[in-house]
Amino acid sequence: MRAVTVTPGVPDSLRLDDDWPEPAAEEGAILVQALAVGVCGTDQEIIAGQYGEAPPGQERLVLGHESLGRVLEDPTGTLQPGDLVAGIVRHPDPVPCPNCAVGEWDMCRNGRYTEHGIKGLPGFARDRWRVQPRFAVGLDPTLAPVGMLLEPTSVVAKAWDHIERIGSRAVWQPQSVLVTGAGPIGLLAALLGIQRGLSVHVLDRNKTGPKPELVRSLGATYHTSTVAELDFQPDVVVECTGAPVVVLDAMRKAGTNGIVCLTGVSSGGRTIDFDAGALNRELVLENNVVFGSVNANRRHWELAAEALARADQSWLSSLVTRRVPVSSYADAYASTGADIKVVLDFEQ
Repeated sequence: MRAVTVTPGVPDSLRLDDDWPEPAAEEGAILVQALAVGVCGTDQEIIAGQYGEAPPGQERLVLGHESLGRVLEDPTGTLQPGDLVAGIVRHPDPVPCPNCAVGEWDMCRNGRYTEHGIKGLPGFARDRWRVQPRFAVGLDPTLAPVGMLLEPTSVVAKAWDHIERIGSRAVWQPQSVLVTGAGPIGLLAALLGIQRGLSVHVLDRNKTGPKPELVRSLGATYHTSTVAELDFQPDVVVECTGAPVVVLDAMRKAGTNGIVCLTGVSSGGRTIDFDAGALNRELVLENNVVFGSVNANRRHWELAAEALARADQSWLSSLVTRRVPVSSYADAYASTGADIKVVLDFEQ
């Protein structure tokens, strides 16, 4: 069968293998026919050789962690043939640590977790894959065109879950949220904010293209100014850019008792001159919280599936700006700078 693979640590080793072996039974009882995989910056960083880890004893890693497939067989009865399904990316470590032991592998303490298409587990960019029942998430049939958005949605579902847990430390009646960055994560974070009845503001540097209209059609407000120039103090900030200046400005912009969730990952090597003492003073005196959030456990995947099922399907479809057939796989991983979400389509 076909599989999109790389040699981890070797830049530009991306290729399409036409004779990749069928998924081993040890991978899971549920056999799935791939429909599509989403492409994100993580894939491009692995292709660039920045990180990635092949399964034990193998030289190459199958890419793809934003999965969507249709069940071919499930002898466990968890799902039925024909059901839409996505595979949870992260698996718990074998020790396991206290968090992994209770199903919170997104909060792994010792770093021995594995991840499909990233670290130690084959990804989903292959014609067929297998998954264990506890790592298989069923999707509403209406999500067939956009179900590969479940993985990024699970990331923001976790972010909102933790925001609300932190908010419960006191009487908390949030009204507004600022989302910095209008990529897939930012737009999906805004969607979940709208679903919570909040006044949502999205800030991004793009003044043209699809992003402004996507935000407005969601019922949110689009900004292209700097964070510092905004004329309000949000109760919640979901930072999705990882840009150091934006991160610092977001931390200072939140209102009293504000909560800032950092989901963007910054690249190192850049220093910024800023008043750390003033930032510390503001955070302490206003009871503000800043925390980081990455990945998700099964509960968050299920929350994400519910959120996508409630969303406007035409709006979700608009997030997918390019669908690339597997035969043109390299085009899917080449950034144009104009895309929101690129999908590698296994049905074309």
